[in-house]
Amino acid sequence: MAEAMIEFQSVTKQYQGGQPAVDNLTMSIDKGAITVLVGPSGCGKTTSLRMINRMVEPSSGTITVAGKDVSTVPAAQLRRSMGYVMQSSGLLPHRSVLDNIATVPRLNGVSKADARKRAAELLDVVGLASVLGKRYPSQLSGGQQQRVGVARALAADPPVLLMDEPFSAVDPVVRDELQQELLRLQRELAKTIVFVTHDIDEATVLGDKVAVFAVGGKLAQYAAPEEILRAPANDFVASFVGRDRGFRHLAFDVADSLRLHSVTMVGQTEGQSAGRRAGEWALVVDDESRPLGWSSPRDGAGLVPGGSLFHKGDTLRRALDSALSSPSGLGVAVDDDGRVAGVLKAPEVLALIEEVRRHREDAT
Repeated sequence: MAEAMIEFQSVTKQYQGGQPAVDNLTMSIDKGAITVLVGPSGCGKTTSLRMINRMVEPSSGTITVAGKDVSTVPAAQLRRSMGYVMQSSGLLPHRSVLDNIATVPRLNGVSKADARKRAAELLDVVGLASVLGKRYPSQLSGGQQQRVGVARALAADPPVLLMDEPFSAVDPVVRDELQQELLRLQRELAKTIVFVTHDIDEATVLGDKVAVFAVGGKLAQYAAPEEILRAPANDFVASFVGRDRGFRHLAFDVADSLRLHSVTMVGQTEGQSAGRRAGEWALVVDDESRPLGWSSPRDGAGLVPGGSLFHKGDTLRRALDSALSSPSGLGVAVDDDGRVAGVLKAPEVLALIEEVRRHREDAT
């Protein structure tokens, strides 16, 4: 049984003259896992998150972190002991990226030089080039700003990371990249992450466990994402999860049995017209056989971006994404070093999905 890091015990938040924002919440959040709080607007998920670091004080009940009642810890001290990432990165506009990341270590008494050194290390951890450290937030893209926000939250190496809809303000492609980056970081760092979102897709991609909140601040279901998709606890959860939960369930079926096919590969110098000469799509790769894009059989197309990549051990959903997002209809599979391992064919992915669906129906 997993060890609990955060415990809500009969926690209610009642604002004067209104319905409870959170109503008698009892929930145990596992140490070293990602727990996602999801639900429609106004259901109490952000209030619940903010009660953990006392940005909001509960009306009744107890919240403990690592066995200690948070109400006994001074609020400022408590907040500095946890990472916090919000929707609009919350970076200080007049400070450089490095100084933004160094904020909490400096507040904790770390020297400026050591704090900046730690900040520079974290740029690499969150996938940002070191040259960005000297820039200011206004000089970064939205996705880069959110990565800096994550780096700042990690700067004091907190055991708990609170994330309040951190990726909802960026476009879907960047959002997917940030989700995958968070999962990569979590594999390395094993923090206790509490993540708020209104998007059930994001919840099922990221969560080890998912807490679905209903309007009125009541916890409707708390379980692994597979269980919520397979067996919604009530009509509210079923309607919130949506009718396409069979497709979402692909996120949990590994695609190891898919066959990888060979593909025509060309170098970057010959890539612009290789597809046209061959009469078929050709995959353009660098000197290390890493994919750069596609060369089209049509005239004048140039180097065409290649869509998402498929890694060994990925799910059927990732396999389908790679095939459907590829201009050639061939999903590019890469090994652990990012080198091309072969390609997936969309019809074969769809056929395997249908086979899995039939097996699941037979099992029920």
